[in-house]
Amino acid sequence: MLRVFGTKLAYKSRDIWIVCYFICSILWISGCAAPAGLPLSAVTAEIPDRVQSLRPAEAILLGEQHDNPDHQRIHRDVVETLAAQGALGALVIEMATQGNTTTGVAKTASETEVRTTLIWDDRAWPWDAYAPAIMAAVRAGVLVVGANFPREQMRQAAASSSLEGRLDAAALKRQQELVREGHCDTLPSSQIAPMTRIQIARDVAMASTVEKAAQAAPGKTVVLIAGSVHADKAVGVPRHLPASLRVKSVLLSADAQAPGSEDASGYDAVWQTLAIALKDYCAELRGKPGQTPGK
Repeated sequence: MLRVFGTKLAYKSRDIWIVCYFICSILWISGCAAPAGLPLSAVTAEIPDRVQSLRPAEAILLGEQHDNPDHQRIHRDVVETLAAQGALGALVIEMATQGNTTTGVAKTASETEVRTTLIWDDRAWPWDAYAPAIMAAVRAGVLVVGANFPREQMRQAAASSSLEGRLDAAALKRQQELVREGHCDTLPSSQIAPMTRIQIARDVAMASTVEKAAQAAPGKTVVLIAGSVHADKAVGVPRHLPASLRVKSVLLSADAQAPGSEDASGYDAVWQTLAIALKDYCAELRGKPGQTPGK
C-alpha cells in the first residue's frame, strides 16, 4: 500500500478505498506526478532477465501500486515469462478472496467464466487491470488462487488481539503507523488497533495461500500479486512464511529514488516502472477536491 514521492510518505490511493469498502461498515468508522521511469519497451525487455535474477525462488512477491497500469503490465510479463519456461507454479492474487480458485477451469475459458469462478468484485478491483496476468496463467494451464482475507471474518479479526503477537513490537508499531497514514490520519485512535489486526490477518491469509501453492508445485515458482506493503519483508506477508521457503520480494516503483530510499529496504529488488499522475485520495476522503503537489 505504501508509495514514496519526493521525501514524503503517502499511502497508495486505491488501498484507502478498498479497505474502507470492506471494513467501514463493520467497524462503523469514517476509511503529483512521480519522476519518469524507464521507457516501457526497456522495462518489458528486461523482465525475463529480472525474473531470472530472482531464481531459484519458490515464491516471488510483486508489490504493486494498485492504480499504476505499468505494474499490471509487468504482472503479465512475469507470468508469461515463467509460464513459457514451464516454471510457474501458481498465480496468487490479493484481488480475489481466499478459497476462490480457477480449479477445473479450462485453458480456453472465457474471461467471464474466469471472473465468475474467482467471484470477482469489480467494485473493489477493476477486472481489466488484472485480466492480462490472470488470463495468461489460465491459458498456460496454471492455477489462479485468491488469497485475500474473507470479508465476513473481518469483524472477528478486528477483535482478536492475538493477531498482534504475529509481529514483534517494532514491526507492530510500524504497521500501526502505516494504517494511520493510510487512512490520511482520519481514523479515531480507538480504531488503529482493530484496523491493524485486519491488516495482519490479510497478510497471514496471503502467506498461508502462498505456502500451500508452493507446496503443491515443488520445483516451480509461485507469484503473488499484492499491494507493496503486503510484499514488504519488514511487516508484510514474508513475516508469516516459513524461513525454509525461498522467497523473493519485489517493489514495483515509479519513484526514481526508491532504490536508495529507506522504504525499499524490505525488498530483495526494486523494479523501476513508468510513473503516473497521482490523484490526491486523501483530499477526496476528507471531502476536498484537489490534486497532489506536482500534478
